[in-house]
Amino acid sequence: MSKVKIAVAGPIPRDTIITHKGETIEKYGCVTHPAIALAKLLDDRGEVFPVTHINKVDEAPVKKLFSQYGNIRTEGIHTHHDKGTVIELRFLDQNNRMEKQRSSMSPILPEDVEPFLDADVFVFVPITDFEIALDTLKYLKENSKAQIIFDAHGPTTWVDEEGTRLRKIWKDKKDWLPYIDVLKMNLEESQFSWFEDENILTEYNEELTDHLDSFADACLELGTRYVYVTLDSRGCVVYWKDNGKTEKTFIPSMKVDHVVDTTGCGDSFAGGLAYGHAVHADPVIAAQYANILGALRTQGKDFSVFKDRKETEALRKSVYL
Repeated sequence: MSKVKIAVAGPIPRDTIITHKGETIEKYGCVTHPAIALAKLLDDRGEVFPVTHINKVDEAPVKKLFSQYGNIRTEGIHTHHDKGTVIELRFLDQNNRMEKQRSSMSPILPEDVEPFLDADVFVFVPITDFEIALDTLKYLKENSKAQIIFDAHGPTTWVDEEGTRLRKIWKDKKDWLPYIDVLKMNLEESQFSWFEDENILTEYNEELTDHLDSFADACLELGTRYVYVTLDSRGCVVYWKDNGKTEKTFIPSMKVDHVVDTTGCGDSFAGGLAYGHAVHADPVIAAQYANILGALRTQGKDFSVFKDRKETEALRKSVYL
């Protein structure tokens, strides 16, 4: 069996996090979460390729972090622009936070992904609307057989002149969806992807779910194969087409007793989707792995929260089988 190759594209921000309990955590985020989670799951069966732009000052510590995992390859980590992401996150409660972006990465362009066209899966985890170029997805569709997993956090987020990260309507989604195989988002992002009137979305409403079926069906009609929406601690729902009919399945979350830090949960969830689709080719099993990685991410401040394949499979069996 040939090794699985998964590329994870997006920023590696230098994060300063103030938790809802007042603790301060400093670490590298975003791409690091799914990359390390996947490295542990794949072990000697696969390789992980982070694709990103970072500041030169961050190159040594980022590569040192990844050097702990023998199957993470770092040739896709670029510093020639010397433009990376620096972010401050202050949590108001377990799930809601205020964000300040102090600097921003150069966007990922076709030339950045060209060396990895033989990947089985590309996971895009943008956190802001300019980080992934649409031409990059088009280039992959034309030149690679890789399955494209895309997190809608990027196109539903923008940064104002003061560095405040804010929600925005994803108005050009119809241009993107034909080039996305697996679309992943949380409930708030689904609202900003479906509704086009900002007045409806003055604040996040966790009970506003009536739009999901119509939204997912519209995405599938435009060419996206699977749509995943996470529903906070409840779990996630996945949609796909079967013989022209839209199918829908809810996958409950893996419950945890104590939440330490939720930063990177969405990115970790995307990594679980990549593993499930690449190794099992099953949308429901992929959601199970995604829920598990998202839950594990909440359990500590560092990357030791992620488990190897044997331990993760034991968790999956105890929760879902």
